[in-house]
Amino acid sequence: MQSHIFPTDLGWMGVAWSDNKLTRITFDHPSAAAATASLETDVAEAEQAGSLPEWIADLVHRLQSYAAGHAERFNDVPLDLTHLSAFQASVVKACRKIGHGKVRTYGELAASAGSPGAARAVGSVMSKNRFPIVVPCHRVVGAGDSLGGFSSRAGVCMKERMLALEGAEQRRVGQGRRGRRPTMSKA
Repeated sequence: MQSHIFPTDLGWMGVAWSDNKLTRITFDHPSAAAATASLETDVAEAEQAGSLPEWIADLVHRLQSYAAGHAERFNDVPLDLTHLSAFQASVVKACRKIGHGKVRTYGELAASAGSPGAARAVGSVMSKNRFPIVVPCHRVVGAGDSLGGFSSRAGVCMKERMLALEGAEQRRVGQGRRGRRPTMSKA
């Protein structure tokens, strides 16, 4: 397994791959060392690549472009989904279809994955997403369009930032534990 660490406007990112399939992405790190440590936590035996395969170099360029605010598509990036059950893989595939600047609720994603009523299970799949940005879990929101959670270092603030970067319409509704809670409307 090989890996590559690189800077972006969303912090340091890292990608890992094996056999022409992506195995992991990490982002929102303050340093290259932090991104490397994050990859090493999840990907055993990842070694820094000397030269990048063309598809990884292209992916790195697109991730940097996305982080700089440009619309990018990642549907063509091959993913290693062997760690997922059939249900989990269907959720990942359905999530990849959510367009730039659009949001779906966990319930809507469950329905589009063929499992209406499985919103909580979808939330669990999204919380363990190994491919953030490429599998755009940041575009999945809670019922009532609350942001829900996000597993980056900056948490929900990063989710809100990414949705704003994509131009998803924002509004403030509802009360959170600490006052007004940010939510996103469906674009």
